Amino acid sequence: MKKWGILTVCLVLAGSLIAGCGNKSSEQGAGQTGGKTEAKTIVLGTSADFPPYEFHKMIDGKDQIVGFDIEIAKEIASDMGATLEVKDMDFKALLGELSTGRVDFVISGMTPDETRRKQVDFSDNYYKAQQAVVVREADKDKYKTMDSLKGVSFGIQTGSIQEDIAKTIPGAQITGLGKINDIIMQLNSGRVDASIMEKPVAEAFIKNVKGLTIAEAVPEYEEDGYAIGVKKGNKELLDQINKTLDRLKSENKIDQFVSEASDLAAQK
Repeated sequence: MKKWGILTVCLVLAGSLIAGCGNKSSEQGAGQTGGKTEAKTIVLGTSADFPPYEFHKMIDGKDQIVGFDIEIAKEIASDMGATLEVKDMDFKALLGELSTGRVDFVISGMTPDETRRKQVDFSDNYYKAQQAVVVREADKDKYKTMDSLKGVSFGIQTGSIQEDIAKTIPGAQITGLGKINDIIMQLNSGRVDASIMEKPVAEAFIKNVKGLTIAEAVPEYEEDGYAIGVKKGNKELLDQINKTLDRLKSENKIDQFVSEASDLAAQK
């Protein structure tokens, strides 16, 4: 009887373990196949010093990253049923972070030129803006044409389209910096004479920084506008992003986001 009792206990325990493993396996399978029971997070890489595209703003006592690029990212995440996580970094680091998979996609007023296309895949274009030359108000009359900028010292964001433009100006002395805020400080303090920026970015800064203005000189640069970057070969995410962009364009949401972000950037 003792041997049978031990055998019975062993069989009961074995049955319990098998049943327990089966239940766990079923739960995992439901989470994996359905894809709805597990919370998804999509990570955005951006350089949040580019108002009205992306910038820091104190809202309700909290430092938040806002801007119309961020609103687009929120729409992408929402359409995917995912939570958006935003990582702020230097502009020049964005494509490297994307290529290594530390971020899922990049939105940062980025032009999809041929050099960048070799590193990452890009969405359809979603916005296009003019370029502008920012100078100190006292120097505005000096710079009415691009020829007048020959030999001038520029503060330029490293790795940007504006850096390419500055390099075409004869004798330009270029100081490369990672953040637009640093460029504004250099310009305001007289360490550089001018900077080239996206016009919406320039307008946002001069509304909040005394002593700066937009010069009459207008840089000419052929570009296709701005697009969203994803890791090479990530077609599934790219298709989802383009689907969201198509919806936003059809609803005229992007122009709305630009207007709202510009107003927010101008608020002190």
